[in-house]
Amino acid sequence: MTNLAISPNTQEQIEAWLRGLLAVAWADGDFEAHERELIPTLALGELKPADKLSAMTPITLEELAAALGQNQNMAENFLRTAVMVAIADGTYSTPEDDLLHQFCHALGLQDNVLVSLRHTLCDRGDRPQDELGSHPHIDVLHPVRDWLDGLEIHDPKVAHFLCKMIPSQCPFERDIKLFDRKVVHIPPLCKLNPLYEQLVGLRFRALSYLADDCGEDVSEYI
Repeated sequence: MTNLAISPNTQEQIEAWLRGLLAVAWADGDFEAHERELIPTLALGELKPADKLSAMTPITLEELAAALGQNQNMAENFLRTAVMVAIADGTYSTPEDDLLHQFCHALGLQDNVLVSLRHTLCDRGDRPQDELGSHPHIDVLHPVRDWLDGLEIHDPKVAHFLCKMIPSQCPFERDIKLFDRKVVHIPPLCKLNPLYEQLVGLRFRALSYLADDCGEDVSEYI
């Protein structure tokens, strides 16, 4: 179908956006060689080889700020998508947290929400302990949920990236077999992700944008 939506972003801005998301996706090093080749293909689509090579070079904080930092709404939406990519696999690691804070400061944004997100770090190490022990009823992620739910999608490439990065079903659900007999079933771990509903909601909004605004067939994502 013909793409009916007109992106408000320039090619330079979208390229910087995708390069930033790829940097987050690779931040914790939890990708095998074939996955490193697959993700750029999913994100960058049918770019010419020269353009794809340029788009895959590591983005600097200065480049990110120059491309997205002049529009606070765009910068904040980029940071929201970056957070979604970081938590899409159900874990949030220190390398991802450090990179997101660097992005946040480079774009001139407040990091209050990212500070709340640190309570979910899977490899906290020497990070300050949270306050959940003394205040068990405090929902420290409430600001994160509200902030992520405010994400607006206005570009087809970003929508495609999110639909492909956020799985339609949890990839961790599986049966463990011994001698062809099931010995244990691992449930869908993604539902244990405290921001699972935000991920599902974002994927749905991306699908709706592609189908309703862009007039695209989204059956491959369902």
